[in-house]
Amino acid sequence: MKTIIHVNKQLIAQNINRPDNKKLPVYTVKTGRKNVYGYGVEILGPSKLVDVRNACQLSCGARAWIETDSKVKVIGKMSFKDVKKLKEQT
Repeated sequence: MKTIIHVNKQLIAQNINRPDNKKLPVYTVKTGRKNVYGYGVEILGPSKLVDVRNACQLSCGARAWIETDSKVKVIGKMSFKDVKKLKEQT
């Protein structure tokens, strides 16, 4: 199953004024209908970079991303619910 990885620029912007121990994970990893978030991603095999010249933008608005059929290891993995809780801790 194809995995899509992209960087969330809104979360990067929000991290500018947050203390180090409250930084939000900026990587979104989508496999099927499931999204997980993390502070880093390790792709364990081939992958390709895609941008809107080659495809339509993602429903989340991303205009560039990485696609892979390889296994992916998400560093600091958390759910949307966990990210939302962390956002509330300012």
